[in-house]
Amino acid sequence: MAQWTVLLLSLCGVLQGQGIQSPTAQECCQDGRDRALRGQDCTILPLISSSQSCRIAQEQCCAAAVGDDLCDSGVKVARAQGDCERPFFPGDPCKTQISKMCCDCCVLGLIEARQGSSCELQGLSLGKPCAYTAKLCCSKGTAGEGTERPQTSAAAEPAEGSGICRVSNCSQLCVGDGKCACHDGYILQKDGVNCEDVNECLTDGHNCIFGQVCINTEGSFRCQRETSCGTGYELKDNNNCQDIDECVLGLHNCGPDFLCNNTEGSFRCHPKERCTTGFFQDAVGSCIDINECMAFISPCLPGQTCINTMGSYTCRRNTVTCGRGYHLTADGTRCEDVDECRTGNVCGDHSCVNLVGLYRCECRIGFVFNSITRKCEDINECRNYPGRLCAHRCENTEGSYHCSCTTGFKLSSDRRNCEDVNECDDHPCSQECANIYGSYQCYCRRGYQLSDIDGRTCEDIDECALPTGGQVCSYRCSNTPGSFYCTCPSTGYTVAPNGRTCQDVDECVAGSHTCSSSQTCFNVQGGFRCLSFQCPPNFQQTTQGTQDTSVSLRCIKACKPNDVSCALDPVHLITHTFISLPTLRDFSEPEEIVFLRTVVAANPTPLPGATDVFFDILATDDQFSFDVVKRSHQGTIMGVVRQVKPVIGPKDLVLEVALNYVTTGVISHRNVVIIHIFISEFLW
Repeated sequence: MAQWTVLLLSLCGVLQGQGIQSPTAQECCQDGRDRALRGQDCTILPLISSSQSCRIAQEQCCAAAVGDDLCDSGVKVARAQGDCERPFFPGDPCKTQISKMCCDCCVLGLIEARQGSSCELQGLSLGKPCAYTAKLCCSKGTAGEGTERPQTSAAAEPAEGSGICRVSNCSQLCVGDGKCACHDGYILQKDGVNCEDVNECLTDGHNCIFGQVCINTEGSFRCQRETSCGTGYELKDNNNCQDIDECVLGLHNCGPDFLCNNTEGSFRCHPKERCTTGFFQDAVGSCIDINECMAFISPCLPGQTCINTMGSYTCRRNTVTCGRGYHLTADGTRCEDVDECRTGNVCGDHSCVNLVGLYRCECRIGFVFNSITRKCEDINECRNYPGRLCAHRCENTEGSYHCSCTTGFKLSSDRRNCEDVNECDDHPCSQECANIYGSYQCYCRRGYQLSDIDGRTCEDIDECALPTGGQVCSYRCSNTPGSFYCTCPSTGYTVAPNGRTCQDVDECVAGSHTCSSSQTCFNVQGGFRCLSFQCPPNFQQTTQGTQDTSVSLRCIKACKPNDVSCALDPVHLITHTFISLPTLRDFSEPEEIVFLRTVVAANPTPLPGATDVFFDILATDDQFSFDVVKRSHQGTIMGVVRQVKPVIGPKDLVLEVALNYVTTGVISHRNVVIIHIFISEFLW
């Protein structure tokens, strides 16, 4: 992702500059990336060349390597955590911003992938860095949910093929046993013979960097520069940027007293005038005097003082000078001590003692003499003796100190230690109070909670309104002061012994149904159904067993003699079954409801003449809320009927599923399972 992380890091302090001719840009770039991997600061890299292009390549490639690592860290957090809070990203705010941006954009892409949306993120102006990361995570997230893309484009051997390449009709390559393959940049079509071009620009299979646009070609792609070269460069026919020589083309602004010198991407103006000894030339060509007294170490002999002049300097012999605490005698030949204690009140209300060349103050208790400022300063006893003077807080005063206590304590009789205050004596809580060391804690009885406003008042907990309120009662929750109770629908349910869940009433067992003697009573969630089935023409009812209680009627084909149309009908068995389902409260993934087991062996590689089973939905609801998938169970083929969309009850649905038994490509016979689905209004 170096093509855009360079832009982000440059906002955080990457410096710009210009130099002279450099080695190849690739060598400068590699040096910058190597230094980034060693943890060096990209803003203060040691230059390997004075070329501006080399410096830019070195610095920006270093920043790109750092940015790639920061962005990859954000993407890893997005895939592992699914959240992008700041504490997940250590480091300074600038680096944290890059990692969090990549994490947020990756989360956006993963959400789009889970919702089955297009990874083009149309209508979102995210900017190129964020859009690139979001698309990358979206595309990888979509690929991770399905079957992995095959690593070869060779087609499976046809059932009736000869397997000899010399008679193959492959459009590009034949790889033995009659299998077809394609050149790089192509993918084999479903017919297993022809090849079609792969659009690397759409499948993200290109390596174009930021600032380039991908253009698909037959069997490959090419990268074309998208933006201009910038000031000081021009775009050539080979899509590369070449430096403009402003000095040759006369595009510089150097004055008549300056010479133009071309540099990479710019130019420099050098003055023609040369300064004489004692002067140096500034950036605009002016001659500035050199202060030799500052530029050189001891230009004069010992005992002399250096005095700067225009273009040179002079040395002057020193005169007698006295230091602090001394003054010159009347004859001006020597220095003698000054008695500071007599010249003024230098120590204030403290005692003064004169010393040779200086003085010292004898300070009172609570003060100390500062040898630098020559004054008596207050001693901060709280800082010099921490934890030894006061039990809690120490406050310094002029020449002394004062002790105080934190909230919940009071000063004891020794004025230094602190003792606990029992706040519960003042009854500050609305229900229960417990004194603790230095404070107190209010408690509430069961069914109440402490107020977030004052921390003292107990408020009733509305268990039904809590985030888990939907889990407290399976149907409906009613709050009471300090507690709650659960209720169930008025008919078809009763409250379970646990007092929270609703238990279905089986009217068929209890005998409270209204079904006739010719009907079968089937219990559903919250009620019952009276069922009556008959076999269609050319079918007769089989004896109902007790092994599968969900099967209400099983009809087997019984053709009349010489009935050709009946004999050619592939349907051999029709089974009526029924199932009761609730209205699902949370529907996030397909729900498996019916398993259709067969006795046909499941073979990973079908054998010649072997029987296979294919499942097909013949009739369903208008919302297509169900599907059927094929699986292998204990070595045999099994069909799984799934609910793939939420269905709001109460609703009765009929789902017809065909089990097609295929041998050598022909349906030998078909069994039809008619599933009667009763969905109750009660949420699950």
